[in-house]
Amino acid sequence: MRLEGKVAVVTGAASGMGKAIAELYAAEGAKVIVADMNLDGAEAVVQGISSNGGTAKAVKVNVMSQEDIDNMIDTAVNEFGTLDILVNNAGIMDGFEPVGEITDEKWDMIFDVNTKGVMRATRKAIPIFLEKGKGVIVNTASTGGLNGAHAGAAYGASKHAVVGLTKNTGYMYANSGIRCNAIAPGAVETNISSTMKNVSQFGAGRLQAVQGVIPRIGKPEEIAQVALFLASDEASFVNGTVVTADAGWTSAF
Repeated sequence: MRLEGKVAVVTGAASGMGKAIAELYAAEGAKVIVADMNLDGAEAVVQGISSNGGTAKAVKVNVMSQEDIDNMIDTAVNEFGTLDILVNNAGIMDGFEPVGEITDEKWDMIFDVNTKGVMRATRKAIPIFLEKGKGVIVNTASTGGLNGAHAGAAYGASKHAVVGLTKNTGYMYANSGIRCNAIAPGAVETNISSTMKNVSQFGAGRLQAVQGVIPRIGKPEEIAQVALFLASDEASFVNGTVVTADAGWTSAF
């Protein structure tokens, strides 16, 4: 029970990596806020956690809304007494558009979810962590946040920004007992492709060569194991960095 007595918030937790993280955290003793726009899906995750003896509560959250984010964090404190771990996992894909094809509307939406949502949730959690003198933040970045050929311009830029935010936050609060790290998953079996609209044929074509060297597709549970390590005391000396989990994909270039 590596997270015994801890309280965690996981965004994008109704499916995919977020669901796997929430379930594993609960199995390891944490009380979990399962946050997602899909409330029915979040409640189904909570039901599964509860049936396995865990403790969780579903909260409907659009990470583009500061009000929703505030309610998410406040619910953790009101229901479970505090907050120890924040997992900023919610994210959406672009349509592989290069910069010459991206619209302002698409760019803004990608950044509002993938980057500003991370910033806002972190900003809300920091005062709680500072008062406690400790806290853990785990951000879901992407190999697209480390390289330029894993998605379109907007998604890649938004995840590069998450990497920068992770490093800055880890450094800024290193002396305050707060750790902030990110995971850069490679190709993983999730439903994020369902958020892709109007895929750019040019962009998709340019990405084919890189996708052709993917060793294998990962399981959400494999990413959850990394998130568990980063949230646990076993990672007490790990701060302000990015853990790549891609079966060796990006080691090729």
